[in-house]
Amino acid sequence: MSIHLLIISFLVALILLLLVIASGMIRYIPNGRLGVLEKLWSFNGSIKQGLIALRGEAGFQPDVVRGGFHFFMPFQYRLHAVPLVTVPQGQIGYVFARDGQPLPPSQTLAANDNGVDFQDVRAFLQAGGQKGPQRKILREGSYAINLANFVVLTKERRYAISLEKSDAQLFEEMGHIIQSRSGFEPVVIKDADDCIGIVTVHDGPSLPQGEIIAPAVGNDPMRPATFHNNFQEPEKFLHAAGFRGRQYQVLVDGSYYLNRLFATVELVKKTIIEVGTVGVVVSYTGKQSIDLSGEAYRHGELVEPGSRGVWNKPLLPGKYAFNTYAGKVIIVPTTNFVLKWAKEAIGTHRLDENLSEVALITKDAFEPTLPLSVVVHIDYMKAPLVVQRFGDIKRLVEQTLDPMVSAYFKNIAQTKTLIQLLQERSDIQEHSGDDMRAKFANYNLELQEVLIGTPRAQVDARGSTDGTIETILTQLRNRQIAVEQVETYRLQEAAAAQERTLREQQAIAAQQANITGSALSIQIKENEGRAVLAQAKQQAETIQVTARATADRVRIEGQGDADRIRAVGLADADKIRATGLAQAEATAKQVEAFGGPEYQLNSQVMMRFAQAIENGKLPLVPNIVMNSDGKSGSGNLVEAMLAMMLADKTARPKAVIAQ
Repeated sequence: MSIHLLIISFLVALILLLLVIASGMIRYIPNGRLGVLEKLWSFNGSIKQGLIALRGEAGFQPDVVRGGFHFFMPFQYRLHAVPLVTVPQGQIGYVFARDGQPLPPSQTLAANDNGVDFQDVRAFLQAGGQKGPQRKILREGSYAINLANFVVLTKERRYAISLEKSDAQLFEEMGHIIQSRSGFEPVVIKDADDCIGIVTVHDGPSLPQGEIIAPAVGNDPMRPATFHNNFQEPEKFLHAAGFRGRQYQVLVDGSYYLNRLFATVELVKKTIIEVGTVGVVVSYTGKQSIDLSGEAYRHGELVEPGSRGVWNKPLLPGKYAFNTYAGKVIIVPTTNFVLKWAKEAIGTHRLDENLSEVALITKDAFEPTLPLSVVVHIDYMKAPLVVQRFGDIKRLVEQTLDPMVSAYFKNIAQTKTLIQLLQERSDIQEHSGDDMRAKFANYNLELQEVLIGTPRAQVDARGSTDGTIETILTQLRNRQIAVEQVETYRLQEAAAAQERTLREQQAIAAQQANITGSALSIQIKENEGRAVLAQAKQQAETIQVTARATADRVRIEGQGDADRIRAVGLADADKIRATGLAQAEATAKQVEAFGGPEYQLNSQVMMRFAQAIENGKLPLVPNIVMNSDGKSGSGNLVEAMLAMMLADKTARPKAVIAQ
């Protein structure tokens, strides 16, 4: 009995357990998953429209249940356990809403302008959320999303509750579209790639008639309501009156999390203006602007930067994030560039790749071709004028410069013979530069130099020439060879004379030792003679100096003696004068005592005479007495003196008596 009861109890319990499980009364959900509730029946009936039952009707419920045990009314709910939506690091998740307001015809993606949260289906639907692909994307993280209403596409998998078989195909195609646009990863623009991103928006109002590029909007950070942060916030872009289509604003270096269903990005190279060039901008978009080229310029209009047309200011060397769909940049060289009219020579700029030698007809009916080069410079501020007038530099070269230069040299050739064309090349080159400089200036170009090559014969289709020009050149070469031979003979003659001189110099060099010895001997003799002469001159100068010194000494001594003698003489004179005066006075007394001067004189004479006899120790009476008449006698000097004295004595008393 007890065994039967146990079996019955076990069966009842098992049946009750199966009923509980079958009824869905108790459900357990792991913490890494969530439960989407589908109400099987309800007293409120079924939903009238849509997919999610917001008022308790039968159908998918807006609220989800998270991890743990949950208790429900038996047989009322079906629980769909689904995983949490996980978006890996550095990837993007796309959301598709199954329920909500339908999209209007002008709208591509569902709007999310009310701060919608995809984890709250009720709030999403009550706020007027729209069905279809959403503008808002999911960034990295895990989300508890009701997969009955939302389908989430990531790179690794698709998060959804399959309702119909066609759903899988629909979302697979949507995933392929996103994958083809690399939409599951952010847009990464690296500086090393030198690229920019051209954005094309696929939602929003269409561009006005006549416009091809949407203007830049919502790029002011000071206005957060419309600042879309480089198209990463679609709602703000549309609130800023953005248009669908290719955008004028570009993306530069950085990472951008863009909804690729809203906006796609095309990477293009940055515009690089090399040193030695400028970029003239031809803008396809922008506002209408006044003409800045001036009244004298009648070949088009120049506008200010940012306007539609040719900008009057070129881009200087550097890198530019220029939208190549909004305009084009024509590179204009500003350094001197060479245009070569020669088939085999093409410059690196390739502006002259279609130029060839100028075909000429000379005055004497020869038909040579003339290779030439022209050095041209374009002022960087005049580059917009050149582009506005000709479109680009290559068109300028081929449609204007080539005909002008060719015609000029054809005209020159018609006035020259072939020989003149060859011999006067330098003059033609100089004059052509002067003549064409003014013509180039009319096209806002600066002609720097014209370089003319050597005329040569034309080459026919078989690659051969008629040889007439070569014949002329051969004759000129022969003529020049003859001239050179004459000059060679003259130089050889001069060389022979120089050789003769060389031989003479060699002979002289052979005797150079003797010549050097004799020359040294002569030089030694000359040096010795110069030494003797110098010594003699030195001695003569010594004698002269000594003589002058002796003369000066004698003169000085004589002067001293003269001064001494003069002084002694003056003293002696004074003495004599004093003595004389005394003697005169004494003599006068003596004369007076002697009885007169005659007696005094006689007395003195006799005294002097006596002194002379005494001093001379002469005999008073001579040994031999000679008379004046030659006869012997006693007549002598003494007697004469005595006789004189006696005569004087005798005469004086007579005179006195006479007186």
